[in-house]
Amino acid sequence: MGEGKGQSGLETSHGASRQGAFLSRVGPSPSRGDPVAAGGLSFWQRGMRRVLHLWFFVSRGITLGVRAIALDERGHVFLVRHSYLPGWHLPGGGVEWGQSLLEALKRELAEEGHLEVLAAPVLMGIYWNRHASRRDHVAVYVVPRVRQTAPRPADYEIAEAGFFAPDALPAGVTAGTRQRLAEWFEGVPATEHW
Repeated sequence: MGEGKGQSGLETSHGASRQGAFLSRVGPSPSRGDPVAAGGLSFWQRGMRRVLHLWFFVSRGITLGVRAIALDERGHVFLVRHSYLPGWHLPGGGVEWGQSLLEALKRELAEEGHLEVLAAPVLMGIYWNRHASRRDHVAVYVVPRVRQTAPRPADYEIAEAGFFAPDALPAGVTAGTRQRLAEWFEGVPATEHW
């Protein structure tokens, strides 16, 4: 990881650090003066930053998703079985443009389970899901308290969904899901791969 922080507050990659070094080398626009002293970047520098961000997205872009270990008042975990994937999974999905991780998490919990978040989610870890693609990363949150506002009927996306005791999981829980649950409930050492 690089030394700087991106707009999300997370540390930026070496590529983004090189971007900052590039912008500092090209300096301020002569007609605009010193943007740092003026409290911001010049029009030219903002434009260059956008171009570089676009280039880094195209050349080094990743996909980012969220999943949740969502627990009810009994400590049971919510799992879903998709119509288009085998096995039982933690609820979640992709982070959309212009959306924070927590916004995506709350949206996915509402969509996939009619779940309302009652306690602050805690980031458990970020995992590289190399089974999905070489670019896919998943942020897993523990949501210590959720409430289901209505039953979740089956539809084109979700075949089944429900709460399960950690020691009585349904048959067919995926390996990645089982690993995350073992890390949380049993203290099994975390891995960096999904």
